[in-house]
Amino acid sequence: MTVIPIQPKRPEASARPYYQQDNAAVFKAINSSPAGLSSSDAQHRLATNGPNVLPQKAEKSLFMRFVAHFKDVLIYILLAAAVVTAVMGHWVDTFVILGVAVINAMIGFIQENNAEKSLKSIQNMMSSDAMVLRDGQQMTLATQDLVVGDVVMLRPGDKIPADLRLFEVHNLRVEEAILTGESTVVSKNTLALEGEKGLGDRLNLAYSGTTVSSGTALGVVIATGGDTELGHINAMISSIEEAKTPLLVQIDKLGKAIFAIIMLMMVALFVFGYLLRDIAIAELLLSVISLAVAAVPEGLPAIISIILSLGVQSMARNHAIIRKLPTVETLGAMTVICSDKTGTLTMNEMTVKAVVLANSQWRISGNSYEPTGEFTLEAGEHNDALMQGFLQVVDICNESQLRQDANGNWGIVGGPTEGALKVLAAKAGIHSDKVQILSKLPFDSAYKYMAVSCLIDGKPCLLMTGAPDVLLSLCQQQQGAEEAEVIDRRYWEASITTYASEGLRTVAAAWRWLPEAQHHIDHADLRNGMKMLGLACMMDPPRPEAISAVRDCQQAGIRVKMITGDHPETAMAIGQMLGIGNSDAAITGYQLEHMDDAALGVAAREYDIFARTSPEHKLRLVKALASSGEIVGMTGDGVNDAPALKQANVGIAMGIKGTEVTKEAADMILADDNFATIAAAVKEGRRVYDNLKKTILFIMPTNLAQGLLIIIAILMGNLLPLTPVQILWMNMATSATLSFGLAFEPAERNIMRRPPRNARSHVMDGYAIWRVIFVGLLISISAFVLEAWLQPRGYSPEFIRTVLLQMLVTAQWAYMLNCRNSDGFSLDAGLLKNRGIWLVTVVLIALQAMIIYVPLMNTLFGTAPLPLKYWLISLAVSAGIFVLVEIEKQLTRGWRVA
Repeated sequence: MTVIPIQPKRPEASARPYYQQDNAAVFKAINSSPAGLSSSDAQHRLATNGPNVLPQKAEKSLFMRFVAHFKDVLIYILLAAAVVTAVMGHWVDTFVILGVAVINAMIGFIQENNAEKSLKSIQNMMSSDAMVLRDGQQMTLATQDLVVGDVVMLRPGDKIPADLRLFEVHNLRVEEAILTGESTVVSKNTLALEGEKGLGDRLNLAYSGTTVSSGTALGVVIATGGDTELGHINAMISSIEEAKTPLLVQIDKLGKAIFAIIMLMMVALFVFGYLLRDIAIAELLLSVISLAVAAVPEGLPAIISIILSLGVQSMARNHAIIRKLPTVETLGAMTVICSDKTGTLTMNEMTVKAVVLANSQWRISGNSYEPTGEFTLEAGEHNDALMQGFLQVVDICNESQLRQDANGNWGIVGGPTEGALKVLAAKAGIHSDKVQILSKLPFDSAYKYMAVSCLIDGKPCLLMTGAPDVLLSLCQQQQGAEEAEVIDRRYWEASITTYASEGLRTVAAAWRWLPEAQHHIDHADLRNGMKMLGLACMMDPPRPEAISAVRDCQQAGIRVKMITGDHPETAMAIGQMLGIGNSDAAITGYQLEHMDDAALGVAAREYDIFARTSPEHKLRLVKALASSGEIVGMTGDGVNDAPALKQANVGIAMGIKGTEVTKEAADMILADDNFATIAAAVKEGRRVYDNLKKTILFIMPTNLAQGLLIIIAILMGNLLPLTPVQILWMNMATSATLSFGLAFEPAERNIMRRPPRNARSHVMDGYAIWRVIFVGLLISISAFVLEAWLQPRGYSPEFIRTVLLQMLVTAQWAYMLNCRNSDGFSLDAGLLKNRGIWLVTVVLIALQAMIIYVPLMNTLFGTAPLPLKYWLISLAVSAGIFVLVEIEKQLTRGWRVA
């Protein structure tokens, strides 16, 4: 019996990585050959190691996700109250209380429903089929059937189906930006590499999910499914626990504190009422339930969701799409933005910024692929003929195409470097499409140049572009203003160094005439007579709007850090152009990889430029910053950014150029790919938090006032001032309505000139607690005095409770006006501009009229119709409360400032 050897999924820890081994060693390690596997061997491996798909995390059922939203201490109180009222036969109370609990759970469920799609969408990054060799024969297989040891054929446009070790390459260039962050296509080869290499420097590997830009190749599968680099990212995303936002953490703490206080009061009052007042058990239970319902801010989750939703709508109008509601508030606390460079801070479109000729240096304006820009002489002599010759060479010796779509947007077909040269020629009006090409030597990473022969003015000519060091070694002359000159190598090398310090990479051009009869060229023709013509210096330029956005963020106390897969020199140059704080120094992914967590934490705080980073490095940096107390935002557009985006407090994806995986992992999506949108979102986030704090400061005193009324009634043996359903009406219908008005308050002055708030500080600080106690006592005492005035006059319990309900609702409305302005007088000009307040006032009047005058509502809620004078009495009492709170604000202003 033949035993089929099973390959290891990855090299053992002691073995060298595949990129350090030669082709023969790799095939031996995985028990394969250049002819591929046999069908039987492949089937056995597939059965043993599983299909080439990314593992998915088990999902909870919809029902279990819905039930999870009942896990809240305040909801527990409501559910317990519903059980007790059901046992007592108060079915209206039971159904209303349960309705409130279900509504809150529904809000949370809907809010969460679209949050976890990243693991599904990452599946789309893998190719659907692949061309492979099996049994020595070429065949097409579904990607999921690939196994380690399969030989895969790659062609232009293919999405690479698994991680491959390349063993035969023909001009292969791969677009890896989504995985490595590298802004240009990567030329691949088959040579074994020495030493440890980062993800973007493993030039003999091709990664699952990346795309072949040009050329062909053969590669052997070395990893499938979850073992691929894409699989590592998938695992990182699935292992990241969803972190609660600062606001939700504070609300949780507030809820637990309220729960403890309520339980203490309920036990104390039950014992007091039963032992000292001899109140009947049924009546005492109803009173204690009323206390619990009164003290629980049932409407708070719904109100928070409403205010956050309004913030979401406002941001959407400004091109920031929020996927998770709490993100709106978290933006206001953000202290650090870790931004990917390529496509986020930069255009992700190579652009020629300078041209160097033998006797002159030029600066070229314009960004992106739009063929508009100015040529400005920076040094040397003006010579149109020499510039025209250079532009013609880079336009003809070029395999890319410049195109404009139906919407007027410009783009290229081909590599970004050649595309930048094509755009440069188009800016000067050079179009060489009709030039007859005679023969061609395509670009190959082995010799780093491209050459063509063509007819110019009827004469055969040899044109060449490529790496400057290669062309300098081939050229003995340079093209001067009138004729060829001896090449000045020091001049060209100095120019390359100068522009490299600006973050520009250079491409050289050279030319010579060919003999009349020669049309075909080979590599030997490039070794004699070539004349150096010039250098094109190009870069992926910063977005103009990103420069001002970085400045706005830094003025708001938010530190901007660049995390990129590019080289340190390029990253530092871009950082300086953007105005990022510490752009004179950079740290690389290789250095980060050899740091422990403590050293990494120091580096994460000290440096602002991180270069040659992998997905793991980005994730570790975000974790390090978060562990040091920072509220971290992370922007990106590639799959390589997805784990860090999910780990960050605010993950921000690019909406146009961002991959679907990145968008689904993010909390916020920039619909216009504009970094400046982040600054506007931060401002909105701060406004939303201010309004949330005002709302909590508005709701809590009312709950305290209701609770105090119940306590006073039990202590004095009086009529229960409000029934549980009346309390729920006030908390859900009226409080939520009035809070809606505060949500429309505009941003405070200088909101983007103050530092981010401390995310660990609580919404209920010392002053907030004082305000709750002061206003709660004020409202409860006013209601108690009103009740004491009504009781001797022979009114029915339903009538008295209706008057108290109306007075408490009106007092809430007056106090809502107090909460508009934290420091100044609330009846200012801004009140007239806030249409939301006037809208909720009308709605509130309609709701109160309904519960007071509609017979069905009288039956359900135990209310009675009121004469108009009791509306006026309630308004007068509330006006007095408004004045006293305004006086309190002025008296405590010095305390709050201190």
